[in-house]
Amino acid sequence: MKRRQRNSNNTVNLVRINPLSPDPDDIRQAAEILGKKGVLVFPTSGLYGLGADARCAEAIRRVFAIKRRPLHQPLLVLLSGIQDLDTVVKMVPGCAEPLLKLWPGGITLIFRAGDHVPAGLTGGTGKIGVRLPAHPVAKALSAQFGSPITATSANLSGCRAAARVTDLDPDVRGKVEMVLDAGELAGGSGSTILDATCWPVKVLREGAVSRRDIEDVLKKG
Repeated sequence: MKRRQRNSNNTVNLVRINPLSPDPDDIRQAAEILGKKGVLVFPTSGLYGLGADARCAEAIRRVFAIKRRPLHQPLLVLLSGIQDLDTVVKMVPGCAEPLLKLWPGGITLIFRAGDHVPAGLTGGTGKIGVRLPAHPVAKALSAQFGSPITATSANLSGCRAAARVTDLDPDVRGKVEMVLDAGELAGGSGSTILDATCWPVKVLREGAVSRRDIEDVLKKG
C-alpha cells in the first residue's frame, strides 16, 4: 500500500514509490509539480536529489534557496536521453563523444551551455553539467517531464547528502512539494564530474566512475 503524508498546506508531501517499477500516476503527479515551478525530492542511483524545471529561473532560484547554495556554484541537470543534449549544450566536442558511452549512470559531463540555458543554472560559468539517469524512478520522471530537470543532491550545501528519506534535513524536506521515497539508495560519493570543455578532459570529482574507466573509454574512442 502506498504511504502518503500531508504537509501543513494539506498538499501531498511524501509518496512511497516502487524503486524498480514506479507507479505511472505518481510519476505524472511529480511531473505536474515540476511543470508548476515546484521542487521535489527524488531518488537517483546513489543519493536523493532535488528536482526542478531546469528551464525555469524561478524554480532554479528555489533550489538554491532550499540548499542555501552559493549562487556561483552551478546545478547539474538530468536529460531523458542523449537526443536531448542539444537543448542545453552548444556542442559536444569530438574528443568527448566517446564519453557518452559511460551513460546512463554515475558520470556528470560538463559542456558549454546553450544560449537559452538560464544563467542561474550555470552559476554564471557558461558551463552546464549533464547526466543521464540510471535509477528507474529518475528515468521515468525525466521521460515523463520531457525537459531537463535539476539533480543536485537534496541536502544543505556543505552537509552530508542523503541515501534515505529519513536522513533528509527537515529544512529541505519541509520546503518541497513532494518527496518520492524509493527506500534506501546505494549511497557513495555521488557521480564523477568531468569537465569536457577542455583537452585533456579534467576530472573535477572522482565518484561512481573511476579515472581508469574514463581513460579506457577515451583510448578506445
